[in-house]
Amino acid sequence: MNLQIYLAGQIHDPWQKTFAKHCRDKELSVDLFGPMEDHDLSDHIGEQIIGKQPTSILKDESASSINNLRTKILMNKADVVVAYFGDAYRQWNTAQDCGTAISLNKPLILVRDPSLHHALKEISNDAQVTVDTLEQATDVLSYVLQPNGYTAK
Repeated sequence: MNLQIYLAGQIHDPWQKTFAKHCRDKELSVDLFGPMEDHDLSDHIGEQIIGKQPTSILKDESASSINNLRTKILMNKADVVVAYFGDAYRQWNTAQDCGTAISLNKPLILVRDPSLHHALKEISNDAQVTVDTLEQATDVLSYVLQPNGYTAK
């Protein structure tokens, strides 16, 4: 079985690469995809496609409509969503992605430090699994992908 996994979360640190390495180390059969990681392209895509906007608000709205379309298309292709809440950046996009995953009835693995428990309790309650680390998330996926259950290390 090959799982299609949408990686929901901020794009400013290399957590996606860390997660991909954990998947490779565990030899998981997965395809990973997620938000546009080219921040400048993500911010300017609206104007690149429909032209210069008269205000920064309209510029943001034109880009976000295209980014939201991309997210919805990719999440619809996903078998599962892994949402990572780090501590270095504001996590509005991650929360938005969790809401999209929940509304699309996609299985959700929430990864957050225990210090974020209270702030994320409602999302955690809607997620199928909540873990503290990216490695724990790959352990969950390893279990899911085992034909007859989890094989311990």
